[in-house]
Amino acid sequence: MMRGRTIFAALIALAVVATACGGAGSGTSGGTARPDVTVGSTNFYEQLTLGELYAQILEANGYKVTRKFNLGNREIVQPALESGQIDVDAEYLATLLAFVDKDGKTTDPKETQAGLQKALDAKNLTVLDPAAATDQNGFVVTKATADSKSLKKLSDLAPVAKDMILGGPPECPQRPFCALGLKNTYGLTFKDFKPLDAGGPLTVAALDGKQIDIGLLFTSDPTIVAKGFVLLEDDKHLQLSDNIAPVVRDDLLAKDDGTIKRLLNSISAKLSQDELNGMNKLVSVDKKDPKDVAKDWLKKQGLIK
Repeated sequence: MMRGRTIFAALIALAVVATACGGAGSGTSGGTARPDVTVGSTNFYEQLTLGELYAQILEANGYKVTRKFNLGNREIVQPALESGQIDVDAEYLATLLAFVDKDGKTTDPKETQAGLQKALDAKNLTVLDPAAATDQNGFVVTKATADSKSLKKLSDLAPVAKDMILGGPPECPQRPFCALGLKNTYGLTFKDFKPLDAGGPLTVAALDGKQIDIGLLFTSDPTIVAKGFVLLEDDKHLQLSDNIAPVVRDDLLAKDDGTIKRLLNSISAKLSQDELNGMNKLVSVDKKDPKDVAKDWLKKQGLIK
């Protein structure tokens, strides 16, 4: 009889422990089951790395994650997010705002985020904290040029632009975010302009070969790190704010206890331009697996163990 009572008590104790731990294979937080999450991405290397960052930090905290990467362009991914085929993806504030609201344009990240959220409310989506990292037009110089002319930001070009050659896409002189914008926003007039390509290999080669002094590249271009170029800070906010930010379905956030929002925001808080460009270089130039690059970065930042 005593032995039967002992076994019965032991079974009750085991049941209590199992309940407290959430049961085998199910993540919990304070007794709340973790919702499953599907992370999506568009189809280029930067997006694969960002998708892995989001997926791996969630997995490390007890979430079951399904990856739906390489879905295609925004015209495919945004409807997938709105319809619930995916729950979260990495977006670019200004570009997504222009996609969902053609009249929404601002060069201030906070204003862009607010405008984007207003546009996303009707779609039951939430944009979380933006990172400092962007993927937008940027102007770069070689390290030798930056050192010799003391260049860190675009306004530093004021006394020396008249002696420099600008390189960029053929339409740059008439574009408000290229030469025309540099003149109107920064008062810069260059010695000459050399028509090349839109942030591509011709511009990189011309910078490398000293055929131009300053060139237009995208701010997250991996060759900036690979070549040791210096990306000049857009200190007067010429460009629209294409900061990277997670966009999440509201119904996923409603099922969660705030942990998903906290975890994804913790990535944005650490994701500087240098950090993003370093990861892009590892994936695009060094041909490393985005999964490994993301894991190493999350560990280095202390976001996973």
